[in-house]
Amino acid sequence: MNKTFKVSVLVAALGCTAPTFADDIQVAVAANFIDVMKQLGESFGEQTGHNVLVSSGATGKLYAQIKNGAPYDIFLAADDARPILLDEEEVAIADTRFTYALGTLVLWSPQDKTVDGDLNVLKDQAFNHISIANPKTAPYGRAAQQTLTELEFWDALQPKMVRGENIGQAYQYVYSENAELGFVAKSQVFKNGEYKSGSHWEVPSDMYDPIVQQAVLLKDNQASRDLLDYIRSPEAVKVIESYGYSVTTQEQL
Repeated sequence: MNKTFKVSVLVAALGCTAPTFADDIQVAVAANFIDVMKQLGESFGEQTGHNVLVSSGATGKLYAQIKNGAPYDIFLAADDARPILLDEEEVAIADTRFTYALGTLVLWSPQDKTVDGDLNVLKDQAFNHISIANPKTAPYGRAAQQTLTELEFWDALQPKMVRGENIGQAYQYVYSENAELGFVAKSQVFKNGEYKSGSHWEVPSDMYDPIVQQAVLLKDNQASRDLLDYIRSPEAVKVIESYGYSVTTQEQL
């Protein structure tokens, strides 16, 4: 099930008058980017008066909803494959697709000294559960599968593996300690230059396919175009990078 958040416009607190042209913008966003998008949506709303309504979920499931007519204005995917498909299928507005972030995979535990650079925790397997996102629908889950396959642990860990519907659910399994450790998005455990408490291993980028996260416009209206422009602005890029993403300066079309 997708989680929907309303990003409130704080014009009253700012002493401003909401513009008469304020619109609602429906944004479908991959689960790994939800906290960033909520923050960006709040800032954008304060500056423009528009309401940014955010629905999160697995990229594959959001893509299926869009294909079935879900009323989203913008799609922020966790990969480039689905936005490219929407382009090719002429569902997206032409010439609007761009890369807004490059994701990083992390093996994380809320417990200190559980995860180390030598990956003794995977070698010893002295745990009950390890969490990943569903590789079929979530790009971070696919990256986790590629990593474990590269490390030759994929088959051995099947009995201990719990799969979240999306990377948000995979993270919750670990955060709630229903799983002792799991593969999560760096953005879920990193903010302003620091990792959350616990222990982690940042997976080398050559162990999985690049997580190229692309955005695309689905309905052509000025408010949505303005939001996409804002996401590419220096102000927004600084926020995106603070969550541990890399931001490319070249559009990958």
